[in-house]
Amino acid sequence: MRFDWLTAIVLAGLVFTGPVAAASAQTVDPAPLPAAEAQGPASRDAASPALTAAEDMLTAAETSIARLSERVTENAGDDSALVELKLELDALARGMLDIGVSLRPRLTEIKARIDELGPVPAEGEPAEPAAIVEERARLAAERARINTLTGRAEGVTVRAGDLGDRITEARRELFANTLFKRTEIGPSMLSEALVAMDDEVADVLRTYGAWVKFVWAFKWEALFGWLFFAMLAALVFVSGAYRLFGNLIARDPDAADPPYTSRLSVAFWSTIIPTIAMTALAGIVYVLAGSFAILRVDVAPVISSLLAVIVAVFFVSKLARGIFAPSMPAWRLVDVSDGGARVLYRLVVALVVVNGLDYVSGQLSRSLGSPVVLTVLKGIISVCLMAFILIGMALVKPMLSKSGDPADPGEAWPRVIWVSLLVGGIGLLATVALGYVGLARFAATQIVVTGAILTTMYIGYLSGKAISERGMFAQTVIGRWIEARFELGQVGLDQAGLAAGLLISLMVLLLGVPMILLQWGFQVQDIELWFYRILTEIRIGGITISLVGIFFGIVLFVVGLLATRGFQRWLDGNVMARGQMDTGVRNSIKTGIGYLGVAVAGLIGISAAGIDLSSLALVAGALSLGIGFGLQNIVSNFVSGLILLAERPFKVGDWVVTGTTEGFVKKISVRATEIETFSRQSIIVPNSELINAPVGNWTHRNSLGRVDVPISVSYSADPRRVIGILAEVADGCELVLKNPAPVIFFAGFGDSSLDFEVKAHLADVLSGLTARTELRLRIFERLKAEGIEIPFPQRDLNVKFVDDSGPLGALAEKLAGIGAETAKTAEAPREPAASAAKAAPARPTRRKRPPKTAQDSMEDDAGPDGGDR
Repeated sequence: MRFDWLTAIVLAGLVFTGPVAAASAQTVDPAPLPAAEAQGPASRDAASPALTAAEDMLTAAETSIARLSERVTENAGDDSALVELKLELDALARGMLDIGVSLRPRLTEIKARIDELGPVPAEGEPAEPAAIVEERARLAAERARINTLTGRAEGVTVRAGDLGDRITEARRELFANTLFKRTEIGPSMLSEALVAMDDEVADVLRTYGAWVKFVWAFKWEALFGWLFFAMLAALVFVSGAYRLFGNLIARDPDAADPPYTSRLSVAFWSTIIPTIAMTALAGIVYVLAGSFAILRVDVAPVISSLLAVIVAVFFVSKLARGIFAPSMPAWRLVDVSDGGARVLYRLVVALVVVNGLDYVSGQLSRSLGSPVVLTVLKGIISVCLMAFILIGMALVKPMLSKSGDPADPGEAWPRVIWVSLLVGGIGLLATVALGYVGLARFAATQIVVTGAILTTMYIGYLSGKAISERGMFAQTVIGRWIEARFELGQVGLDQAGLAAGLLISLMVLLLGVPMILLQWGFQVQDIELWFYRILTEIRIGGITISLVGIFFGIVLFVVGLLATRGFQRWLDGNVMARGQMDTGVRNSIKTGIGYLGVAVAGLIGISAAGIDLSSLALVAGALSLGIGFGLQNIVSNFVSGLILLAERPFKVGDWVVTGTTEGFVKKISVRATEIETFSRQSIIVPNSELINAPVGNWTHRNSLGRVDVPISVSYSADPRRVIGILAEVADGCELVLKNPAPVIFFAGFGDSSLDFEVKAHLADVLSGLTARTELRLRIFERLKAEGIEIPFPQRDLNVKFVDDSGPLGALAEKLAGIGAETAKTAEAPREPAASAAKAAPARPTRRKRPPKTAQDSMEDDAGPDGGDR
């Protein structure tokens, strides 16, 4: 068996296209007949079209399974044909499942109708009417027929599974026989191969010479048309790729020490983007050649293999250039010298060229029908050349010298790499010498192609990982463009870098893993089938998970969520706003619609994901048990939130007071309410506390409010005059309502003043602080203008000493000494005050003095000349 590893590169874009869907289109989904129609005359043709269609499908399936079994035996040596047969078997098995699903509703209807008829009368009971007996017999016969069809479908499914196992085993044996088939290498084989080579050269000259002459003589217009469009495609794809993605794949020659992230990124994208462009170009060139009818049936496979080899050589050369960077040491990913980089680059390209030529020559031999011995000789030559190249790579000294200058001669490989290359080369030679040419060719191919793919995947993984690190995405070309285009900050760029890293890793897996599987003998159809099953039929026990269904469920949920948000904005901004509805009412309606929309979107998403809602009954029971124990507070808050939204004791924007919390309601959710204090602090209060505790609402029904401003005047003022002045001031304030009018109260007699209180109503209680400030200012200015004094309390304490003995006498002596010292320093000497302290028994007395007014205080603080002391 020959492994078309190079063709896989051209066909990489076709890996995930689905003939599986075409196979599933062969199944029929018959609709069950309604019960009313099923109760008609008993006959095979009128019993149920679903049964008739299912029986016809089963007959065709049983015929197909027998035919497929014969074809498996006939094509036991053709791996591609076995893969196609495996796909047909899988489609057949899915058709049998569809039959069972289509018959299930009709079987349910029959059982329900039999239950309606009731049990058969026992012996001795009155007999049933003839119509009921006839209907019961017809239903029983139809149920037996459905059971028979279901059994036949299960039998076909089992036979398909057994035949699929046979195909898998046959492919495994074919793979092993191809690899481990031993060829006797000797003089007779070599002479026979040389003779076959002469014949093949003659066949090539004759066959391809005749084809070229025919195309030039009779299809020269088509030839020139093909060349024109091929060059146009080359201009579009190759130059277009460099023009569009030049910033990603171009290396700056002036960069002395580019970051490692930039080197990884450039190496990865300079390999992937040009290779994709070249693959698309090769595919279009081949399709155009077929469209212009210039390819013959025997020539087309060779041309396709040649294009595949060109793409492979291009891919490996780009990868090697990205790693070794022979002409730009600053962009090199490995520490090798300049000379070592150039030598390794050439050896790697030579390795893939030899392998590619072997593939093309093998395809040429198959198209011409050359003997197998010639293919073996070509394999021996190519494997030996590749082995010598590996040995040459082991003998090269490419590593960077200790001086660190890439221009200096390099040093030898590390021992591990040197031994690995040497063992690989000698191992290929030994395998060929033992006669296992197929195994040697397979190993050499994997060394080149699988090694190149794994290296690219590793570079891509490192590139995605480096971009995902904090602050690294902003240093890339795309990051700088996104930052300038969308004005993102550092946090946004880091999030974008994380997403970009994940996308790169996902792309590496989706492209690299299928290509590696293709190199190891798997067919494109195998990968398509696995991909289809991963997306639709992941089985865990008796549960089937569909990733596609889950994806569409998530998409529908997101669409429903976005639609709900859009409807909320439209309803709030266009309908309720124009109706001049209260802000709190609008918030309650919008919140309720939001929860309803999320619930509906969740139900739609769950149904689209294929999750049976009835299976959630157990979850609901467990949730109820959890509510009874650990989730009481959560449920209590949830129900309280619904009550608050429905009853609306307060709404968003209200000024509320609860416990020690006072502020404005900012948000009401089903779990808690957000209150913003006057200090701009957000306090989250559980809804159950707002339901169970008293809550004061200053703006419950309206924004009217009242402010109280206390004021005190001296005892020398006329109270009635003060009341009149205060009333005039309150009436003259613009913030105070005229109706109800402000009220002035004589609150009482204070220790030092007459106390009054102004009670004024405001249109907006939220302006209370401003109103109080304005009233106080106007009252102060008016009282000052009227000469009415605002007193402040004052106390005088007089101490009399009756006896010189005891603590009080000592204190008096101390005070007398201090007074004497003060008198000495004064300009006008005074007598000591000690004589004033001699009196009867010491008893402190306190008497009230008339309160000092503000004018008295100002006079006391003034000096003799009226100036300040």
